[in-house]
Amino acid sequence: MQYNIAVVKGDGIGPEIVSEAMKVLDKVGEKFGHQFNYTEVLAGGCSIDANGIPLTEETIEICKNADSVLLGAVGGPKWDEVPSEKRPEKALLGLRAALGLFVNLRPAQMHKALSDACPIKPEIIGEGFDILVCRELTGDVYFGKHYRRESEKGWGEVGADDMNYSVYEIERIGRRAFEMAMKRNKKVCSVDKANVLETSRVWRETMHRIKDEYPEVEYSDMYVDNCAMQLVRNPGQFDVIVTGNLFGDILSDEASMITGSIGMLPSASMNETGKGMYEPIHGSAPDSAGKGIANPIATILSCAMMLRYSFGLMAEADAIENAVETVLDAGHRTADIAAKGEKVLFTSEMGELIRPQLYHWQTAPQPRAAPLLLFDKGGRAASVFVAKNRIKRNKCARSQAKHLTSCLYLCQKEICGAET
Repeated sequence: MQYNIAVVKGDGIGPEIVSEAMKVLDKVGEKFGHQFNYTEVLAGGCSIDANGIPLTEETIEICKNADSVLLGAVGGPKWDEVPSEKRPEKALLGLRAALGLFVNLRPAQMHKALSDACPIKPEIIGEGFDILVCRELTGDVYFGKHYRRESEKGWGEVGADDMNYSVYEIERIGRRAFEMAMKRNKKVCSVDKANVLETSRVWRETMHRIKDEYPEVEYSDMYVDNCAMQLVRNPGQFDVIVTGNLFGDILSDEASMITGSIGMLPSASMNETGKGMYEPIHGSAPDSAGKGIANPIATILSCAMMLRYSFGLMAEADAIENAVETVLDAGHRTADIAAKGEKVLFTSEMGELIRPQLYHWQTAPQPRAAPLLLFDKGGRAASVFVAKNRIKRNKCARSQAKHLTSCLYLCQKEICGAET
């Protein structure tokens, strides 16, 4: 099967992390018999440098005609003095509008291997958390009217931004959130500021109407300031959070940081037909650009979301996620997730460790106990005995994993073992 992907590497670390993600996709194609065709286009700061504007009609048309879009990151201090209508970030807004991308899905999941990197106390984390933030993308203050005027009180110039939402926009994102919750833990928390903002009052009234369409889902309302507090106080209480563009932008970044690193989390922006633009949630990190130290995992996991949500390739998406989990479980880290004294990998080294695991991984039914294989860097295998429904690895298996470059992902993330 062939898939055409428009690639926007963008600015800063974008080219480095996207290049690693493309290599992972190529390995997926090799293993599963697919061909991914890439068309690289400019957007953001690099487009300003080349074309004088952040987003050209040519880029828009190529992205429209592609099966999906893979994006790195845009922006940086180099373009801080550019007029607001030509800033690099306008490329993102333009692509979202042109492609009709109305929902942004941002998962925030605690990887057990990275629990030490979480800034929240272990007793608060408990068994971990798995949050999905559904952020509306095409409305709110980002797409409202932006203008300046003179203060009526004689206080000088006033900046103003129009925040608004229609019932249609709220119903559309609300139903998508409920549909996602039906496939997860059946909980939806709608976040607004209805005690102050008229926009939020319309939001809440609309959500209350559509929640009755999903009686199986536990529904709650929460003010955005309380939600920001609850995310660090008790993140495990959340399943699906649905909110507007502005609040979602802020809360999804907060949710990402409590996982240990913003460099770990992917995102998917989708339209009503399932076409999407996939990108890491972090920025362009210009200070790290060109040094080869950026974490490519968020971009690689964004590719997994692309395979699952736009192409319907479930096993292929699982293979990527399992490969990443395997490498993390084996103790490999880039600078952003490394503890003091741990070896730090370069961007390309992390990609080199992940790709072989794609080829070794395969779906298989799990017996109560089964021998699985750990693969070292040279492809040599060592047998490890794994029992189902146990979480803790015994010391010998844990010690062995640290000395192997990576290990075969254990189905459904059930990890333990003793050498056989």
